Amino acid sequence: MKNNRTILKKFEFIGLVIGLLGSAFFLTGPFDSLTVAGHISLAIFWLAAWFYISEPIPVYATSLLVMLLGALLLSKEGPIFINAKPDLYTLSTDSTGIGIVPNSALFNQNSILVYEKGNWRTEPVSISKSTDSESTISFTANTNVPIAANAYTLNSGYEPLSYKTIFGTLANPIIVLFLGGFMLARGAVKYKLDNALTAYLLRPFGKKPAFILFGLILVTAILSAFMSNTATTAMMMTVILPIIAAVPDNDKFKTAIVLSIPVAANIGGIATPIGTPPNAIVVAALAQHKISIPFSDWVIMALPFTLVLLFLAWFLLHTLFKTDLKELNLDVNAKFNKSPKAIFLYFVFGFTILLWFTENLHGIPSGMVAFVPITLLTFGTVLDKNDIHSLSWEVLWLVAGGMSLGMLLDKTGVAVWIIQAIDWSMFNIVIILLVFAVIGWILANFMSHTVTATLLMPLGVSLGVSANLGDSYNVVIATMVIGIATSISMILPISTPPNAIAVATNLVNTKDMAKIGLIIGLIGIPLMLTFAWFYWTLFY
Repeated sequence: MKNNRTILKKFEFIGLVIGLLGSAFFLTGPFDSLTVAGHISLAIFWLAAWFYISEPIPVYATSLLVMLLGALLLSKEGPIFINAKPDLYTLSTDSTGIGIVPNSALFNQNSILVYEKGNWRTEPVSISKSTDSESTISFTANTNVPIAANAYTLNSGYEPLSYKTIFGTLANPIIVLFLGGFMLARGAVKYKLDNALTAYLLRPFGKKPAFILFGLILVTAILSAFMSNTATTAMMMTVILPIIAAVPDNDKFKTAIVLSIPVAANIGGIATPIGTPPNAIVVAALAQHKISIPFSDWVIMALPFTLVLLFLAWFLLHTLFKTDLKELNLDVNAKFNKSPKAIFLYFVFGFTILLWFTENLHGIPSGMVAFVPITLLTFGTVLDKNDIHSLSWEVLWLVAGGMSLGMLLDKTGVAVWIIQAIDWSMFNIVIILLVFAVIGWILANFMSHTVTATLLMPLGVSLGVSANLGDSYNVVIATMVIGIATSISMILPISTPPNAIAVATNLVNTKDMAKIGLIIGLIGIPLMLTFAWFYWTLFY
């Protein structure tokens, strides 16, 4: 144990050094095609990536650091851009659509940033001739309106963000959505709603081991769809203790029972936008590009895949860890709390879920609906200040930091720059999705699912915006592939907290966990791509 801790400390130190040295390298400006802001953003991204991976500081602290550095170094209120003023080059359009502009006025090789009627936008251009200082471009525009190409003295093509925009991710509707989910989950644990639901839902599965295993998987998945995967696993581990006690010590069914909980928790979280942080990152990344996925749409798209993968998990566990037992007698007599506060919680829980599932009918965004439990559960101290203090605030900071990082990469052109470094048009769309899925799955087995989604999501979004792939690339499906691929990464104890909790019971070994996780991943990725290609395209 001491040796493992020493290795971890060394890895943290190596990550710290590589992160700092790499950031210093990128700040020196070795890439001529990147702007000053681009170099700063790339340095922040490099630092965050290595800090997320090696954790010299907690991952949520890294997210807060991203927001602080973004505000200090890239906002118009920060010391670098506080005095940056735009140099405006007025281009009077003519019938030929040809003009000469300073190179500093070009946003990239395919567009120019223009200011028209008080609004900024990009205008596609074609460069016919270029020197060290200026370029001859052809463009299409309203010939009756002068166009002003913007070039910031320090950073052409970048209009500094306000620090309020960067810090505003902490109050983004996606954060509110997750906070509402946390409040409901906390109330369920406090008033034993989770235990009562588990007992109630397990009753129909009888006494046969195979059916009990299926029931445990289904119940865990249902709870995980609305609660933290970690909290669900911790709770279900206490639920399965009497089941494990009824199984002989040398029976493999013990292993199947213990593994069923983290596997079902990881997969079950895929079903809803609030089920797991990568889902929130998907929704947030799309929202920044004005693409909204209603709660019900996500469920309709993700639930069938989730159910198929859960059935596969049950089949694998039942097959690989066979039991000689014919039946098990279980105590499933837990009762619902009937106190006034508990009944009020049940009402709020049901009302919120109903509003989330009917978003397409009433039009109230899921983030706004999430404020219903946030507000109502504080009435009459259904949840008191101690309950509020115990919420997973660090997860919200982590998601907000990821949103800020994606925003910085997008606004400074770094995400576009990375995407344009590869000729994506030479790849089939299925191959592109497969690459994203495999990379996300591999990385998430060795680092946080949330961190992996945070790092890959801006690239998945920018590829759709900047790679000229046309309608064949669906940014909604691509981001869902990235998010879900991270959620099915469960080979190692470090892959996800539910896995770590299961191993901590000393009732399961890493070899068995790796076997199940590897098979689920190898089957789950092509299964997900099949759903993406033939089913998800019916909706987006």
